[in-house]
Parts: sequence; structure tokens; C-alpha cells
Amino acid sequence: MHGLEDGAGIRVLLADDDEGYAASLQLLIEEQPELTVVGVAHDGEEAIDLVDRLEPDAVVVDLDMPRVDGVAAVAHLRREHPTLCLIALPGDSDLELHRAATDAGADGVLVKGEIVDALFERLITAAHG
Repeated sequence: MHGLEDGAGIRVLLADDDEGYAASLQLLIEEQPELTVVGVAHDGEEAIDLVDRLEPDAVVVDLDMPRVDGVAAVAHLRREHPTLCLIALPGDSDLELHRAATDAGADGVLVKGEIVDALFERLITAAHG
């Protein structure tokens, strides 16, 4: 692991087949000085390959991706990289999908729209604050 203990910050891999969303999320993540996006995968198979090659500290995984879906990718990554932080990003609030991601080994599940809602809430609070 490359985490904060070696001064390099937290290395994050994004895995999402929506290139626009991935690019936007990358910009948001890289606004945080302690976070660095080390790669972007556009399907589950590519995510698994990039984790093996880039050795990130954390992976943010869309659950609805081609080739290998996000739940299967999370299960594989948890098995092969037990200390990796895995955050699942479903597109909706489907509780069965959230449970499947958690059962597969995700450390957390955040609905994509909730990230935007949290951002707007924080901006509005800052504006009034």
C-alpha cells in the first residue's frame, strides 16, 4: 500500500464506463490534496488489470459496467487485494444491488446522485456560512 504513511497520499483508481462521469469524478477527487487518481478503467476487466498493475490504495467502482460487472469486480478485487479500499457506485438506490456489493466486499456504497447532492449541500452551506 502506498497510503499517507509514505507521504504520497491516497492513490485512487476509478472504474466507470460513463467517460463523462468518470472525468468529472476525477476532477472532484483531485481537488483534494491528499488524493490522486492513478488510473481510470471503463469496464470491470480493465479495472482488475489496472489494480494489478498500478497498485492503488482505493478503487471507486461503478456497479453497472460491461465485460465484468462491478459486483464481480469487487468480489475479485477483495479476494486478490484484501486491504484495498473498495467503494461501490451504483446508479440508483436498488437495495439488493447495494447488498450484493457489500456482500462481495465493498467497504462502502454511495449512489452516484447522492455524491452530487452532497456536493450541492456543501456548496450551499458554505455560501451561507
